[in-house]
Amino acid sequence: MGENEILKKITVFTQNSIRVDSSVGKIYIDPFRMNEEPKDADYILVTHDHYDHFNPEDIPKVSKGDSILVVPENMKDKAKEVAGVVGKIVTVKPGESVTVDKLNIETIPSYNIGKPFHPKEACWVGYILNVDGKRIFIAGDTDATDEAKKVKCDIALVPIGGKYTMDAKEAAELVNIIRPEIAIPVHFGGVVGSPNDADNFKKGVDAGIKVENIKLY
Repeated sequence: MGENEILKKITVFTQNSIRVDSSVGKIYIDPFRMNEEPKDADYILVTHDHYDHFNPEDIPKVSKGDSILVVPENMKDKAKEVAGVVGKIVTVKPGESVTVDKLNIETIPSYNIGKPFHPKEACWVGYILNVDGKRIFIAGDTDATDEAKKVKCDIALVPIGGKYTMDAKEAAELVNIIRPEIAIPVHFGGVVGSPNDADNFKKGVDAGIKVENIKLY
């Protein structure tokens, strides 16, 4: 699968709201401020419980009723808020490799270093999706942690907005360490960060790594 074909299968909305179209179904991550109501998700993956990542108003917009919702284990009770609009709720812990129905995912610890917003002990996660021969890393709200630096992936979607996560410079440094084929900036220009962050991120990424800013809104 070529780069252009891969990029056509990935959509970035607001914050960390992402859709990946794959042979095993449509995968939404952290749906938030969705302008439309596609109701076509086969899987909905949530990285943590902040309102801009787990939003009970947006999950019904993407769920088709029997969608599988995947959340960190400590969100088990909170996820019950949307139990009526999904088919099944699956919980995960950091550092796992699991197959949910037809989707194979790996969970990467997602947390801050020196900031209080996303503590490591909360056990929140980023995800690696193993789909169609590619490893797609959705980092979640994280800093450049030791675990993130060890990720092996073909495509990396990393937060660049700063304050709650890495800023553009820190995210570029992480990408230069893990060296995906394609790096896609997320988590900027909405709640935090500005559109200029994407330009600064691209400038900081090594020339051998393709950077694509595909954020829709």
